[in-house]
Amino acid sequence: MSNPAASFNQRLRALNPRQRLAFMAALCERLTPNYTLYAGVSHLGDPNVLYNVLDLVWERLQIKSAKIDFDKQAEKLAAVEPPEEDDSFGARRATESIMALTTLLDALRSEAPEAVLEVSQVSRNGVRAYIEMIDGSEDSERLNVLFREHELMQDERDYQDAVLEAVEEDPNVEALRELRTLGRNQGISNLGLSLD
Repeated sequence: MSNPAASFNQRLRALNPRQRLAFMAALCERLTPNYTLYAGVSHLGDPNVLYNVLDLVWERLQIKSAKIDFDKQAEKLAAVEPPEEDDSFGARRATESIMALTTLLDALRSEAPEAVLEVSQVSRNGVRAYIEMIDGSEDSERLNVLFREHELMQDERDYQDAVLEAVEEDPNVEALRELRTLGRNQGISNLGLSLD
């Protein structure tokens, strides 16, 4: 039996740098509502920083000559990270949003071929943690079945598949706009949580 995760990762590795960036940007869009929800509940952080960074990333994808100081953007992201001592579920998911975006910035600053796999995994791990929190089981066998079959994980796989297919076409400007809309997912995060 072929391993779908392995072939998915092979396809990610086969992307060119621009395609990888577009894939990561779409996933970051879908992670950002988790940060926004955390900021709203905790009154910490600033979602605008994440959205501004994403705006710049999409601009760079569309206009190769766009001059953007990604080191400075990474510093801004670090400044709005949840406090280390906050170990709440929301803080961990918000931190994942920052991690994914920071990884994306790293890939913009240097050829980081593994970054795309990291962002894919960060998104999946958040879904796993959420499933474990709401439907958790002590039994690891049952938990693995749950991870495979849970509708949120199926949605995550379908979403990442759709994004991968979109970027494999090497998106033009119009396709990038559509990809960003797909990433925004009507304000619903990878955990199925909405800002409404």
